[in-house]
Amino acid sequence: MKAKIHLIVVTVLSTFFLQAQQQPKGIIGTSNWMNNWTNFKPANTEYSEATNIIAGTINKDTKLLKRNTYQLVGVVYVTNNAVLSIEPGTVIRGDDKTCGTLVITNGSKIVAEGLETDPIVFTSNKETTQRKPGDWGGIIILGKAPINTLGGVHTLPFDLEPMLNHYGGQDAEDNSGVLKYIRIEYSGRKLSAAKELNGLSLAGVGKKTILSNIQISYSNDDSFECYGGDLNLNNLVSYRTTDDDFDFTQGAQININNSIAIRHPFSSDISGSRCFEVDSYDKIGNTDMSKKLTKINASNITLINLEENNQGLVRESVYVRENTFFNFTNSIVSGFTPFVLLEGNIGNGEVNLGKITFKNLIVNNCNGGITSEAGGANTAIENYYNNPIFDINFTKIKNSELFTTPNIKGSPDFRMNVNNTIAIGN
Repeated sequence: MKAKIHLIVVTVLSTFFLQAQQQPKGIIGTSNWMNNWTNFKPANTEYSEATNIIAGTINKDTKLLKRNTYQLVGVVYVTNNAVLSIEPGTVIRGDDKTCGTLVITNGSKIVAEGLETDPIVFTSNKETTQRKPGDWGGIIILGKAPINTLGGVHTLPFDLEPMLNHYGGQDAEDNSGVLKYIRIEYSGRKLSAAKELNGLSLAGVGKKTILSNIQISYSNDDSFECYGGDLNLNNLVSYRTTDDDFDFTQGAQININNSIAIRHPFSSDISGSRCFEVDSYDKIGNTDMSKKLTKINASNITLINLEENNQGLVRESVYVRENTFFNFTNSIVSGFTPFVLLEGNIGNGEVNLGKITFKNLIVNNCNGGITSEAGGANTAIENYYNNPIFDINFTKIKNSELFTTPNIKGSPDFRMNVNNTIAIGN
């Protein structure tokens, strides 16, 4: 009798540990959800010449049609609570001479819902051989969701029309529309020595806005940047951006899931480019500390540096500033120097570290773990995160073994490869 009971206990425990080990990390899916709609070679893609021009102000409901190719000229504002609808398969080409930029102002909406087999594309107006990061501006959405700056309303530093350039408010449920199955290529025009536009700027955007299956490639600044707001972000792809892949500030409340950043050393800014940059404010003096601090829940994320020889051109994958909540779970990070850098002010106090969770991770081929700008804190930080409850696994595996098909020259599949089987889930 005792022997049988022992056998049952061992079987149950073995099953538990096996399931724990097989908990999927990194991006997941029963199939490769990046198929069909993404494009990792946009420099080679021929787009039709523009047949229609979009310029000035859109102040009534307007629909862009697939049968036309549009040229976005100058800063185009959607105002007066108008809805800009875009058919699947439509191509919008940003004008390089006038820095074509699309701004969805506070109260207006964009409904751009492409299909997996027919995505909507925002791209450069240049010929294939001439395209480069920063050919045009990008997409800016200004919403009414909360931010933590003084007064609760703020403006973006992008030289926009003053009467139209405002975001923030009290409505966390604000709805600015839909972006789904979208590609944004070669955006991020440099405005000054210190400021470039982002691929997609989300300022005070509320959680009823749907943002899913968006690829941003070759942005000259950040791919995705959230200034406050309250959002669920899913199935995002950032590829070869010059600055940060995902940047959060001003009290942003964000859940980001099943998303990937693919970096290349020759596309990084020497000033410091990361996959995640997370802070609560630029200056504490401009911040209402009674409001929410930035809180990011990031799960099933894959962060990968395509260069495997650790040249040092790509630095930390994650940078976290003080007074910020960051939870990073069920994810894979490969090829960075180091894995994480914490702002020096975070120090080695457990109260501060308690705001920042790294759990159930594979950290592969990273030259350094979780470190601080204040080097003297590293021992305490290492001791804190070495607790087995965090389950951080440091490995040395080739990308070709860690991922299913990590080759962007074909049809890449960056889902985790476990013993030649795919770790699936959803």
